[in-house]
Amino acid sequence: MRYLSFVHDGISSWGMLGESGIVDLGQHLGAQFPDLRSYIAAGYPDAALLAALPAAVALETVTLAPVIPNPEKIVMAALNYYEPGQDRDDKPDYPVLFLRLPASQIGHGAPLIQPRSSQKLDYEGELAVIIGKGGRHIAREEAQSHVAGYAIYNDGSVRDWQRHSHQFTPGKNFVGTGAFGPWMVSSDALSLPPEGLSLVTRVNGVEKQRTDTSRMIFDVPYLISYISTFTPLEPGDVIVTGTCKGFGATRTPQEFLTPGDLVEVEIDGLGLLANRVAVEVS
Repeated sequence: MRYLSFVHDGISSWGMLGESGIVDLGQHLGAQFPDLRSYIAAGYPDAALLAALPAAVALETVTLAPVIPNPEKIVMAALNYYEPGQDRDDKPDYPVLFLRLPASQIGHGAPLIQPRSSQKLDYEGELAVIIGKGGRHIAREEAQSHVAGYAIYNDGSVRDWQRHSHQFTPGKNFVGTGAFGPWMVSSDALSLPPEGLSLVTRVNGVEKQRTDTSRMIFDVPYLISYISTFTPLEPGDVIVTGTCKGFGATRTPQEFLTPGDLVEVEIDGLGLLANRVAVEVS
């Protein structure tokens, strides 16, 4: 199943995407489940029956929102990929984590905003994990059963603000920099194979990042277990799992985004997330 959040005719909704279009479940179930997060929290009731409803909305007629527009929390991992040739025994003791605010998020196709205060907007293609079943002190062996599904994330980063201090918070939370989409593929339809899913980031059609999810230093079950130790995970929470080198700040000379640039992140089985850079106007 592919689930998505969107705006159609000025109304926010959510639904399932099939071959012939979107089943608008907000229209059918909005009184009970006003958004995708609430439906996930209920355990996807009657999903197979709902998928058989008429797909009454064409994908090209909607504006896509972040997959989960209103997560309680977004936990981001940093420095979480082995590079080719890197000794895998050279592993840190714990993951580097920071938080992103929901208000910083955008959907597929929305402008990725270059702030007025910086010329150092950067890209990071990443895998996002959406929590389906909440919990605290989740055992690593049980973690996969807490996953609702997966999506693509571009952790747009304002590098000079990120480095104002040892805390990443300012540079990771500018408005319009966290692209999340285009949809969520449910965990019953997609798993993370041992060989990994390919992850590629392109800017203006030129490949900038390439890796696969088997190169994660701290894998998805570990991240779920570790994070749930210090905070309860709730349905609809998002864990974004980090990126590899190749983003602009790692290049020589450094390459930052400018208005008009098209950033595309593609992950096997999840589709393609695309956003064009625009300058901040207000």
